[in-house]
Amino acid sequence: MPTGADAEPSAEGSPLVWGRAPSSVQAERSSADTLTQSASASLLGASHIPDGQSAEIVPAAPTDPAWDGWDLVGLVVLTMIALFVGVFTALLVARSWLYPHTALGEIARVPLVIVAGQVLAYLLVLACMYVLVTRERGRPDFLAAIHWNWPSGTAIAAYVLTGLALSVALQLLAHFLPIPKELPIDNFFRTPAEAWALSILSITLAPLMEELFFRGFLYPVLARSLGLPLAVLVTALGFAALHGAQLMFSWGPVLVIFLVGLVLTMVRAQQNSVAAGVLIHMAYNGTITVAMFAATDGFRHLEKLNQ
Repeated sequence: MPTGADAEPSAEGSPLVWGRAPSSVQAERSSADTLTQSASASLLGASHIPDGQSAEIVPAAPTDPAWDGWDLVGLVVLTMIALFVGVFTALLVARSWLYPHTALGEIARVPLVIVAGQVLAYLLVLACMYVLVTRERGRPDFLAAIHWNWPSGTAIAAYVLTGLALSVALQLLAHFLPIPKELPIDNFFRTPAEAWALSILSITLAPLMEELFFRGFLYPVLARSLGLPLAVLVTALGFAALHGAQLMFSWGPVLVIFLVGLVLTMVRAQQNSVAAGVLIHMAYNGTITVAMFAATDGFRHLEKLNQ
């Protein structure tokens, strides 16, 4: 797997290697030791400092990540509020412009309205993430704080191919798992317009926001408190749980999503790059979308999906 362009060096000065990445706890202890040494030097008195020289004050290293578990809880709450606001706003707009004589409950069952509300909610959550990092936690460089680290050169193509291969491999695995014939997510593929809307969302904004939350915000907090292996496992479990309702929590499709989350989190841990996971995630969803597009003659025969 290629390494991100801005991969952080390890304690030995080499790039991050799976299982050897220095933990944030070690970084914080090193920072604490530096502060202790500086404080001890100041207590010894100025007599130990040669004439004409001044004591050098070493600034403490910033905490990584800058946010903590309580910030994540707040972000989850804000996400729920944003979803409510986004969907309700979409419902009101749809009733005013498209369905003036239809009850809100009936409009809420229109997939295009739900997708529009979800897009609005994603944008609100992205704004909340930015404010949390840059304003509340004082990290003006948002992308550096979340370890975005956009890959360069052939690495981009390698990540896209990884997503394609992962999608093909797991779809083959799904043939040997118990997959229900009808899932709640199938309701979003009743018309070509709905299929197009959800497909575009699934290869653009949805993977971006999911990677920002799970691999950008959640994973580093778990790694700092639980350690690397357990953080990868818990992050993948949370990622699978997010998609559980769409899959009726059937263990077959949920297992597939868990494996996707496991790979994405391992890439984040090894390559120190959230952007790498975004590319893989987009390619994974894009491969499924292209397969569905081809199988239904350009979304014109969606009944073939059930076959």
